Amino acid sequence: MNIQILYKQINLEQCDIRVTPGDWVVIKPNWVKECKENDPREWQSVITSPYLISKMCRYVCEMLEGKGRITICDAPQTDSSFIKISDKLGLFEIAKKYSNKYGIEIKIIDLRNEEWVNQNGIITKRKKLNGDPNGSIAFNLGRSSLFYGYKGEGKYYGADYDSRVVNAHHNGEKQEYLVCATPILCDVFINMPKLKTHKKTGVTLSLKNLVGINADKNWLPHHTEGTPANGGDQFPSFSFKQKVEQVAVRHVRKLALEFPIVGKKLAQYLRKAGTKAFGSGNEVIRSGNWHGNDTTWRMVLDLNRCLLYGNPDGTLRKSNPKRYYTIIDGLIGMEGSGPMQGDPVKSNVVICGKDPVATDMVASRVMGFDWKKIPVIREAFKLKDFSISLTSPDDVYVESNVPEWTGKFSEIEKNDFLCFKPHYGWEGHIEYEK
Repeated sequence: MNIQILYKQINLEQCDIRVTPGDWVVIKPNWVKECKENDPREWQSVITSPYLISKMCRYVCEMLEGKGRITICDAPQTDSSFIKISDKLGLFEIAKKYSNKYGIEIKIIDLRNEEWVNQNGIITKRKKLNGDPNGSIAFNLGRSSLFYGYKGEGKYYGADYDSRVVNAHHNGEKQEYLVCATPILCDVFINMPKLKTHKKTGVTLSLKNLVGINADKNWLPHHTEGTPANGGDQFPSFSFKQKVEQVAVRHVRKLALEFPIVGKKLAQYLRKAGTKAFGSGNEVIRSGNWHGNDTTWRMVLDLNRCLLYGNPDGTLRKSNPKRYYTIIDGLIGMEGSGPMQGDPVKSNVVICGKDPVATDMVASRVMGFDWKKIPVIREAFKLKDFSISLTSPDDVYVESNVPEWTGKFSEIEKNDFLCFKPHYGWEGHIEYEK
């Protein structure tokens, strides 16, 4: 299995993407949020480069030879503004330009069903959106899910403060995900994630980017309440202050649920006061934002299996995975408090491959990390049923315009690459050691 690392000289023809006339091609960038959460001026390290999206769109149009269609889509974080994202990237201008030039239908789609207004960490408004025009598909992975028999059952926390929803969809042999239909129905799926660190999975690359194909983020377990001592991964351990915090958070959630108008306003005030009392998320490990998160990687790998083997009727086929390619945008990456509060890194790399696991393995090493210490990559190689990886780590060969980065991965892994700073909850636990 060959992986390409393009350094400074970006030529997508080297990525060996195969598209044939008549194909329906989905291009899935990372549009998580319109800017950094703590700096509205910085966005290039947060979302996929419009330069790469434009190049990929043109490249696919040329291969389609006037026959086929392209959908460029993602489900941003629910409290993000799709209007601001599309304006910054010039998405509709890109679509119009190449549609007119090549005679190909190109659609830009926000896959979300809702857009939320988040004020001081509390959801105060919910706006209904059209979502995927092709609808959504519910997949029940049952015993094949990485949550089947998991010790955290009944204690999962999703994307919203109403955790009853996520726990209702992950219980016993009911392990459900609601996935947008467009990525399932298309002929070719091109994944275009960012090269970033991540608070819950260590890195956010090809595998993690598939969170953006789901139709309801509250079906997704993000962490398990508690500590490792009682089967959770919310906190590393319980100090007296953290015990008080957990009880306080439960009461704030209950208040917001039972009294929608007054409760939300009061919950905002209490959350602000709680940040002063218990520390901000940039200072204190909470919500599964650390190397001990044993929940999110399971959800991520389950979603990847839904994409690769999912049928339109919600079943999974045993073979014939979807035609898939990944192009990781590392032109400007992010280190530190990723995926939305970290610092930009002008790394000038693009990493391409057909195998998301092998590509993420190489990308994590380019960042200066050890893939064997990152559960979402390490555990993906171990899957037997509905396997995501097409190869083994020992069979990966890297091609690059940098000589020291070229060769069998197991042999060049010890060479010098880039050096990203991990998220502080992962610091000292995923760095590569020679």
